[in-house]
Amino acid sequence: MTMSNTGARRRPPTIHDVAREAGVSRGTVSRVLNGGHYVSPAAQDAVNAAIKKTGYVVNRHARSLITGRSDSIGFLLTEPQERFFEDPNFNVLLRGCTQALAAHDIPLLLMLAGTKDERRRITRYITAGHVDGVLLVSSHSADPVAKELHEAGVPLVQCGKPMGPGTKVSYVAADDRDGARDMVRHLLSLGRRRIGVVTGPLDSPGGVDRLAGYKEVLTEAGFEIDERLIVSGDYSRASGQAGAEQLLAQAPDMDAVFVASDLMAQGVLAALEQAGRRVPQDIAVGGFDDSAAALAARPQLTTVRQPYDRISAEMVRVLLAQIGGEDPAAVILPTELVKRDST
Repeated sequence: MTMSNTGARRRPPTIHDVAREAGVSRGTVSRVLNGGHYVSPAAQDAVNAAIKKTGYVVNRHARSLITGRSDSIGFLLTEPQERFFEDPNFNVLLRGCTQALAAHDIPLLLMLAGTKDERRRITRYITAGHVDGVLLVSSHSADPVAKELHEAGVPLVQCGKPMGPGTKVSYVAADDRDGARDMVRHLLSLGRRRIGVVTGPLDSPGGVDRLAGYKEVLTEAGFEIDERLIVSGDYSRASGQAGAEQLLAQAPDMDAVFVASDLMAQGVLAALEQAGRRVPQDIAVGGFDDSAAALAARPQLTTVRQPYDRISAEMVRVLLAQIGGEDPAAVILPTELVKRDST
């Protein structure tokens, strides 16, 4: 009796099927799949067309056994998990890096390591070779994970400048100091003279550089730095609200405040509303990032735009180059002042 094949599981296409369809050797298909070296344009077009027609999908596990690579990249966030969901900047960076890697057909693995135990486990996982490189994002750039991965020879690109002398980790960053200078100049141009600041964490380059830009512009304009007008935050909304309450208590004559992140600025706006201060009539408020939090704020925030799409693309470009054998690189991108209703 003849058995019907109806409903039988179809065999997935193989590299041999692709070669037969394209009319080339299996070796030519393999070279195309591994970067197209020593393959003529005509043969490469034929192989790509055959891959599309047959529906062939690369067996990444089999390839990794041959090449010693995982063909995947880690996106490592060394922050508490709740920060990932609260701070819109992390999601924007993750989405941008995912899209940039998709163009190379490379998957991105999200890794959250907010505690010492989590960082230890993730570091062990990475150094075991489960990813080919790491895109590291952290509010605290004096991060021991970066040092450990770098010393272990793991290709690494950090979002934001590393802190500490002699650090040779690749990084991509916005020009935090220049962005802060633009914001404080803008507030001075509006006639504001008692300008407070809620800084980012001062163990991070963003916190340090934005505060430095604030101080530089005030000093150039002939103002003495008043420590009562300076408080620190940690980029969270709650720290922005607490910072504004502290500023109002220390410097009740404050007429403007530069806040080192849009999310903190939301907290500042809440504190000013509770204190009966109008924005911008009584106190002008400027943020930093141009994140979704700036548009969600009421009034919408004047802020400093970080080019997150370019930051993501550059992080991926630099990491792939490093995996390919190039030396570490540093990229600093310009910011842009965006004027809205809070100033």
